[in-house]
Amino acid sequence: MPAVTVENPLTLPRVAAPDGAVNRPVLAVSTAPGGFEGEGFPVRRAFAGIDYRHLDPFIMMDQMGEVEYAPGEAKGTPWHPHRGFETVTYLIDGTFVHQDSNGGGGVINGGDTQWMTAGSGLLHIEAPPEELVVSGGLFHGLQLWVNLPREHKMMPPRYQDIDGGRVALLTSADGGALLRLIAGEIAGHRGPGVTHTPITMLHVSLNPGAQLTLPWRPDFNALAYGLAGRGLAGAEERPFRTGQTVVFGHGETLTLRADASQESRSPNLEVVLLGGLPIREPMFHYGPFVMNSHAELAQAFEDFQAGRLGTVPATRRTQPETDASAS
Repeated sequence: MPAVTVENPLTLPRVAAPDGAVNRPVLAVSTAPGGFEGEGFPVRRAFAGIDYRHLDPFIMMDQMGEVEYAPGEAKGTPWHPHRGFETVTYLIDGTFVHQDSNGGGGVINGGDTQWMTAGSGLLHIEAPPEELVVSGGLFHGLQLWVNLPREHKMMPPRYQDIDGGRVALLTSADGGALLRLIAGEIAGHRGPGVTHTPITMLHVSLNPGAQLTLPWRPDFNALAYGLAGRGLAGAEERPFRTGQTVVFGHGETLTLRADASQESRSPNLEVVLLGGLPIREPMFHYGPFVMNSHAELAQAFEDFQAGRLGTVPATRRTQPETDASAS
């Protein structure tokens, strides 16, 4: 699980929680069910079964893979529409190619993030490059959906290509954790992602036995998802592992600890931490559209069918799909 790393975390800025801060309790630990996405690549549905009041402003998150493709097996998604939210694709291993009808797109590799604001609507496709299809190889990443508030639902689409080299790298007070800050702010340090909904997103690697306590905005929610390994969450040390989501309650800090013994396939506990300012507006989600009412969902489908969400570029012209599972 390479993503972006450094040989000596002690050379990085250190983040410590303030003394006397209220530590967030663990409300729940849930296990992500497996499924398939797009043209058939395996995913774990990280937020399945979690009450939306604990997720807001996040809508869903899929862990894509981790899968070792044989030659000819690599898969992606067909062309499909989106409106009303943002998709954040963070790649850990492998390569993915994005293209959209608004002119955005590019190649993302391990450690890179693509941030697509669908806004008023567009069509897009995500696929492995031809060389990965031919040769096979490891593929592993995340796709997160972030809601947009009512005033930004119909904003013009936008695409951000966040190279892994731009991610803010930090460490814990004792150097036992590597923090890759993709978006938001931690202790005065900012990630490169530009967000319309205030959020924090970071990928954390904890050495075996290491503990991390981070300051966390009190008005944000807080979620931790296990990408690999085993650990404990909160001061009460609730166990969690790969494929499980931790929901934290209110407070000013959050704590994670890695088990002293980890899995052979991953030397560290790997976790994605997410927090955001709840939008607290009605949220109606169906397929590739996330709006504030049933009427707005119906309008989105009508606009898509009428071609008002864009057209597929001539070089990749295939029929767009509106499958409810399309990401």
